[in-house]
Amino acid sequence: MFPIGMGYGFGFDPTFILVIIGAAIAGIAQLNVTSTFSRYDKVTSKNQITAAQAAEEIMKSANINDITVNHISGHLTDNYNPGNKTLNLSDASFTSTSVAAIGVAAHEVGHAIQDHEGYLPMRLRASFVPLVNIGSTISFPLILIGMLLGMNHTLINIGIYAFALVLIFQIITLPVEFNASMRAVNILSQGTLLENSEIPAVKKVLTAAALTYVAAVLSTALQFLRLVILFGNQRD
Repeated sequence: MFPIGMGYGFGFDPTFILVIIGAAIAGIAQLNVTSTFSRYDKVTSKNQITAAQAAEEIMKSANINDITVNHISGHLTDNYNPGNKTLNLSDASFTSTSVAAIGVAAHEVGHAIQDHEGYLPMRLRASFVPLVNIGSTISFPLILIGMLLGMNHTLINIGIYAFALVLIFQIITLPVEFNASMRAVNILSQGTLLENSEIPAVKKVLTAAALTYVAAVLSTALQFLRLVILFGNQRD
């Protein structure tokens, strides 16, 4: 028997390098979005409107009147919650007048507009949430239990399939995030909240944010590949 991440017996598992590569990709993407946001968070918008005010103005223009803009704690924890119709802006965004914060707020409004319009990829992602919650919870416990029971391939395979749900969910998330960013850039480019000269900064911030989702897919895909390599050729 061997714990995942250590190798067969007490030997070294060469496939663990895939986990390291995935973690490095995710870490670099996270550092990039943090540094990019920090850089443009120092650039105050010429109109000096706050991110919260910008979000409200964009939703008003889109005839969305049933969503509340809230202030939540944390740094870059901004999100749109379709369940309770709230658009939540973090400490870094809510009262900030920076082009970075306004870009982030517009991105979250992009999700609100997706929800308002019944955007298909967003609906598909929402329907997938219960499955991915189960998959992410049971995948590795099932694999470990299968290993402890003498390489029970039925449990191990179910665990691998459950982990595949996480990867599928992350892939479905990509078009939802890309589309929200595209909507944000288009809205800010065509409106009066930002000057045209400020739009490139917004694009850089949102591109950096989008790359974190790409990195998450790559990281999870490498972990999934590792599981397939470790257990795909096992036989009873």
